[in-house]
Amino acid sequence: WLWSISNKYIMKIKQFTKYLNNIIPEPPYATIILGSGLGSLPSIMNDKITIPYSSIPDFPLPSTLGHKGEWIFGYINNKPILCANGRFHYYEGFTLNKVALPITISKSLNTQIIIITNSAGCLNKNWDLGDIMYINGYIDYTFLNNNQIPINVPIKINPSKYHTMKKAASNLKINLREGIYTWTLGPTYETAAEIEDIIKLHGSAVGMSTVPEIKKAIELDIEIMCFSCLTNYGAGLHPEKLTHQSVLEISNKTNKQFSKFIQEII
Repeated sequence: WLWSISNKYIMKIKQFTKYLNNIIPEPPYATIILGSGLGSLPSIMNDKITIPYSSIPDFPLPSTLGHKGEWIFGYINNKPILCANGRFHYYEGFTLNKVALPITISKSLNTQIIIITNSAGCLNKNWDLGDIMYINGYIDYTFLNNNQIPINVPIKINPSKYHTMKKAASNLKINLREGIYTWTLGPTYETAAEIEDIIKLHGSAVGMSTVPEIKKAIELDIEIMCFSCLTNYGAGLHPEKLTHQSVLEISNKTNKQFSKFIQEII
C-alpha cells in the first residue's frame, strides 16, 4: 500500500513533466539528486536555469535543513544535467511515491542515468569522515514492510560505468570506499544498539533517505549510481555528540571534492 499509485498521482507527474519541459531546452542526460549540504555542484554548471519547487503548481516542498527545494538545469562538459537540489524524506510525512518524485519525473523526462548522493553516518571506524562511499547495495532497516528481517540487496551497475567511476576517483586521488547503505526512518539518529545491529548485517553507512529512490529507479528500469558522503560516525562508535549541524559542516567541507568527482564521472 505504501507504493500504490492513483490516477491523480499519474496526472500530477504528467503536469510536473510538462511544466519542466516548457522551461528546459532539452531532455537531461543525467539527473543528480543532491544530499544534505552537497548543493555546490550547480556552481560548475553552465547556462543554468533555476526552477524553485515553489514555482511549480502543487509541487511538494522539503522542510529539512540543507535541502533548498529547486530544480537546476545546466550543462557539465556539454552534457545537459538536471539537479534536484532538495530531496524529500519519509519522516517529513511524505508518501514513498512523493519521496521518489524526482526519480519518476526524471524517467518521464527520458533521463538516461540518475546519480543519487547523500550525507550518511559511517559505520567503519577505519574510514575517515569526509570519505566518499560508492553504494553497492542497500538494507531497508525501516521495518515498514510487515516487519521483515532486513537483508542486503545488491545494486547492479554496468561494468563500463563502474570503470568510469573508479577512473574518476583515481584521477582525483580520491580513496573511494564501497559498501552497503542502510535506510532508517528518522528523524532521530540511530541508537548505539541499532548501529551495532546494522554493523552485524554488514551495513557500511546509515542514513534516512536514498533507498526509496533506489527502489523506484530499479522499478522504472533507470540506470543509477549512488554515493554517500560520510559525515559522522554512528552512535556508540565515537564519543562526540551527533547533530545535523555537524553533518552539514563535514559535507560542506567535502562539497568541492564531491562536485569535482561527479563532474569527472560525467
